[in-house]
Amino acid sequence: MKTILPGATIGILGGGQLGRMLALSAQQMGYRVIGYTPEHDSPISQVCSKTIVAPFEDHDAIKLFAKECRVATIEFENIPKEAYEAVQEETLISPSVKALYVSQNRLREKTYLQDHGFPIVPFHHVKSTETLDAAIAKLGLPAVLKTSGYGYDGKGQRFLQTAEQAHEAFAELGQSDCILEKHIKFEKEISVIAARGAYGEVRAFGPIENLHRNHILDISSVPARVNWRLAAEAIEMACAVAESLDVNGLLCVEFFIAEHDRLLINEIAPRPHNSGHYSMEACPTSQFEQHIRAITGLPLGKTEPHSAAAMANLLGDLWQNGEPEWSYTLEIPDVHLHLYGKKHARPGRKMGHLTACSRWAEEAQELVLKARDRLCAARIG
Repeated sequence: MKTILPGATIGILGGGQLGRMLALSAQQMGYRVIGYTPEHDSPISQVCSKTIVAPFEDHDAIKLFAKECRVATIEFENIPKEAYEAVQEETLISPSVKALYVSQNRLREKTYLQDHGFPIVPFHHVKSTETLDAAIAKLGLPAVLKTSGYGYDGKGQRFLQTAEQAHEAFAELGQSDCILEKHIKFEKEISVIAARGAYGEVRAFGPIENLHRNHILDISSVPARVNWRLAAEAIEMACAVAESLDVNGLLCVEFFIAEHDRLLINEIAPRPHNSGHYSMEACPTSQFEQHIRAITGLPLGKTEPHSAAAMANLLGDLWQNGEPEWSYTLEIPDVHLHLYGKKHARPGRKMGHLTACSRWAEEAQELVLKARDRLCAARIG
């Protein structure tokens, strides 16, 4: 691959906040950015040089988009494979069609990881009530039933404690293609974001310690409270998955830490990730700049944080009584506010995030939680 230098055009498929932050990083480096999204007035459209608004199924429009770009990338996985292949016919893409196809479906993802020797939570394919009963008999209860496709932030999954709940949940999910996962006890969740350059160079962010609320990432912090051996193992495994899928760009690997310090891969995502937002303030190279460097063939940047850091998500619930009073948050030193430009705030919708850097991860967490709690108190008042 010939290095794509600043001044060239990068295309981003998807209009959300990750695309917005990718576009801002690319423009800072001197690239022109075109967005492609089915949504009007999306977060990416507010910062791009140009945005094409059309369905992903419109292959004529998507090919015209691709012809304007030296390289195209994604900011989320729910892009039809046929649309992505149409982009590939006209320009370079990152990640590969294979990486996108594997990661956008839970069954394909877990089957791929299992077949390639990576440790995962035991699962069983469910496509009928009969296979559901067989899966319960094999894995036992409690368990988690998940739709195979198009699930994120807890969408398309149900926690099950009885067979009756399982059948009800399968009906609620439309008796569609699902997986049943064994419910495991885990100590904590961590993630590693591996960056793989065009020439095979690999660097990693993390491990990052993650706390979820209602299946949505709530707080991320670094360094994760894990021993050095486990940290090294997680980084090595994330890089191995990236190499296995021949990823060019970023690949986030989410892990459960189970009993006896066993790492189990939960999910993968071949793009920037919510848990990596801390890097915008804490690292010499943010995850977004690193992705742009990787897909254009530039050298990868340093990822080691210069301090401990934490990130807290801001969900639409904070907007219930109107726009939050941001000055309450920004009065706190070392707290940084990032808003995504979304017009409509809904409960559970990611509207922005806060980051803070400090001497210790616990202290950084206290700062972002204090800042967010001030917003909550102001809304109640």
